[in-house]
Amino acid sequence: MPVIIYAQQIHINSVHYWTTHKQSRLMIDVSSMPVYRVSLLEHPLRLVVSIPDARIGRALAQPPPSDPVFSRIRAIQNKNQVKITADLKKSVSTKSYALNPNKMYGHRLVIDVFGKGQTSYAGRENKAINSSAASKTVASRPAKSIKLAQSYKNMIVAIDAGHGGDDPGALGPRGTEEKKVVFAIAKKLEQLINAQRGMRAVMVRKGDYYVDLRKRMQIARAAKADLFISIHADAFENATVKGASVYTLSTRGASSEAARWLAKSENASALVGGVSLDDKDEVLASVLLDLSQTATQEASFNVAGEVLKGFENIGELHFGSVQKAGFLVLKSPDIPSILVETAFISNPSEERKLLSTLYQSKIALAIFRGVRNYFKEYTPFNSRIAAL
Repeated sequence: MPVIIYAQQIHINSVHYWTTHKQSRLMIDVSSMPVYRVSLLEHPLRLVVSIPDARIGRALAQPPPSDPVFSRIRAIQNKNQVKITADLKKSVSTKSYALNPNKMYGHRLVIDVFGKGQTSYAGRENKAINSSAASKTVASRPAKSIKLAQSYKNMIVAIDAGHGGDDPGALGPRGTEEKKVVFAIAKKLEQLINAQRGMRAVMVRKGDYYVDLRKRMQIARAAKADLFISIHADAFENATVKGASVYTLSTRGASSEAARWLAKSENASALVGGVSLDDKDEVLASVLLDLSQTATQEASFNVAGEVLKGFENIGELHFGSVQKAGFLVLKSPDIPSILVETAFISNPSEERKLLSTLYQSKIALAIFRGVRNYFKEYTPFNSRIAAL
């Protein structure tokens, strides 16, 4: 048995499950590039991932009951080896590979699972996603030591204050303009983020002027944002309606944006999830875009849930769960994006609160805490906030 040498033991942090109509996916977040072995066993059906020189630090999330392939997962620490076993609901075939960090994730071990007889573009997709990723079973000769990253990156948050300039947004009973209160909240959020080591804020609009909705997305992309937050204050014809809401992109919105990205020539050389689409054929580009959007939507839902928790402590919620809508500013295919409706400016009591500097600070703090909690849970290992 060859001796494998690492600069530091691999830490297994979490697992994620994704399902499309073509395949299922098990993604394992790890601290550095692993050497691993994937096995399929029968009686009973199960998938086993063995990772030497590794340690697991927390219980792994279980697949949802509706998952078509995975029924249960468990991990066993045996000295320096971790063995992850997933019980299967049916016979499958697999493709596995490891990915280097990108803007949303650290190192990942990915196992794509297909029903017997299914074919896919997985092999080509793997090469396109990360040509430098190592996808191996236990090496036949000693591996070189893995040098840990010596520098860390800040997590960049793009803050989008809604409306602006000639577009005042919604108006309160006393004439309060949405654009002004959301900009005040955005500035307070900017201060909190910039005061947090490992995080940096970028304001999408820096004053009272209007920015085209797609331009807002482009500004976030140019800043290499890891997260996009759009801040608004809702309105309704019934003045008694009140409470905060947090939105992510709907499935229909994601599908329409995917079609636009694949059809528009100006997107040909864009990077989606760190991968250029300009040298890919139509089918492969579609597969890559779908994978990127799936990861982005999951990340968006996770951060939205953390932000929603923060609002429970400062006022009423209009919706007690994360909502989905087709807002244009949420359509970046590879930047997790959320839209926060802070309150109903059409409600007289909430309008008064929105004008209060103290209440604005409470809203900004609720959003900030949600973002910070999200980054602590899901941030890549090469980020400064993960090293705190």
